[in-house]
Amino acid sequence: MSAEDTEEGFVSLFDGESLKGWDGNPELWSVVDGVIRGKTSDDNPLARNEFLIWDGEVSDFVLKLEFRIADRGVGNSGVQYRSKRYKDEGPWVAGGYQADIERTNKYMGILYEERGRGILALRGQEVALNRNGEQFEKEVVGSTGDASELVQDVKAGEWQTMEIVARGNHLEHKLNGRTLVRVTDNDDEKMAKKGLIALQLHVGPEMQIEFRNIRLKDEGPDKKNSKP
Repeated sequence: MSAEDTEEGFVSLFDGESLKGWDGNPELWSVVDGVIRGKTSDDNPLARNEFLIWDGEVSDFVLKLEFRIADRGVGNSGVQYRSKRYKDEGPWVAGGYQADIERTNKYMGILYEERGRGILALRGQEVALNRNGEQFEKEVVGSTGDASELVQDVKAGEWQTMEIVARGNHLEHKLNGRTLVRVTDNDDEKMAKKGLIALQLHVGPEMQIEFRNIRLKDEGPDKKNSKP
């Protein structure tokens, strides 16, 4: 029985056979052995970060998936949410909140805002983001655990489970059941209330990232705008 059949309210965003419902560069993204695979090569390096973008928009939600990053190359990926496209820079360019995936675990699970405010929370941090006039302020207000211990069993080349929770201005990343970051975004000028879900391929040396069992529980007030 599939995961979405056993979890009430969740729907699958990936049919296990095709990229139906997703938009990305076909030279970079494919379905292999029932998983989504993103792959770059040193022979044809990326000019910029590129994304596989889901055909829908969400505000409040719970997103669950599994990923496996290969133990070679730059090994830098991530899952974006409440993001937006930058079509003037290319058809598959996006920016917004991102749960980082990184093969050495240095940045694994952090909250990074691509094309925005940069690193918003490191692993193990509970953070409040505020705006004081024109000044953006980031305050560490608590801890979710020891940064090293939170990823002690996470290894490149093996499948890991990720969960992203976004409710109002509260954001949370979980990996293998452990909470990595917890953020309250009070920065009304920059916070995103809704947007896209997208999977990242990063510029740099050859890399490969795989995803499967991608499922979404839409908790937003206007669910008809999403297309699971």
